[in-house]
Amino acid sequence: MNELLCCPLCGGDLNWAGNALKCPKNHCFDRARQGYVNLLPVTQKHSRHPGDTRDMVAARKEFLDQGYYAPIAEKVVAMTAPLLPGEPKVLDAGCGEGYYMTFLQQRLRGGQFVGVDISKDAVRYAAVRNKEALWLTASAAHLPLKSGCLDLAMSMFALSAPEEYRRVLKPGGLYLEVTAGREHLLALKSLIYSTLTEKAPQHTPEYPGFTLEREEKLEFPVVLDREGDVARLLSMTPHFWRVTKEGAQRAAQAQSLRDMAQVWFRLYRVAEKAQI
Repeated sequence: MNELLCCPLCGGDLNWAGNALKCPKNHCFDRARQGYVNLLPVTQKHSRHPGDTRDMVAARKEFLDQGYYAPIAEKVVAMTAPLLPGEPKVLDAGCGEGYYMTFLQQRLRGGQFVGVDISKDAVRYAAVRNKEALWLTASAAHLPLKSGCLDLAMSMFALSAPEEYRRVLKPGGLYLEVTAGREHLLALKSLIYSTLTEKAPQHTPEYPGFTLEREEKLEFPVVLDREGDVARLLSMTPHFWRVTKEGAQRAAQAQSLRDMAQVWFRLYRVAEKAQI
């Protein structure tokens, strides 16, 4: 991993020195007991405890481990694995508790995998889930990674930073952006909101330095019949931050839900001469 990492404070090479990462200017970052490393400078924090909370991460892990979103993980593998070189270098930006990258890593069986999330609680869970990858607390907008070092960057339902992904990708490298569609989880929305606001039509983003290789829509049923899973699903969506108390209570009291997932997969490639 040493050839991938750079110091978030000065940009120098980071190398392991015992159980810590150090740069030539002696900036030092200790590895936590769980196995992750905090590379998020105070100046890049949006709040005292940025990102998802421990309860949100725990709910997401329990939900995903039931296999409800396994079709999404399978699609990630199908779209990326055939295009990657042997022993690829892969980033999951906004990795959460590590479900999707771990799924891909197990299918590829080789390579270097780095998961980044601004939530310390998220990478703590990820490091416990998968000890074969490197998990970092860091900002996707300021990745502690060297330029031109990666074969694949993934953004799974996370805020996108395409300029930064282009920087860290090799010429010809891949960027997979996965987002929710307009009709994603309409039953959940109907449960938690008194009225639904129709979303504007979605357009395929164009990113400087990238060409769109492939775009696919995936739809599949989501049938929740396990106590607490409706509330867990809510906690891993953006609706968690804006739902009313009454809406959250309806989700907590719901014993079952029949819904439909609608997810867009967009695979971009860095133009051979566009690397910066």
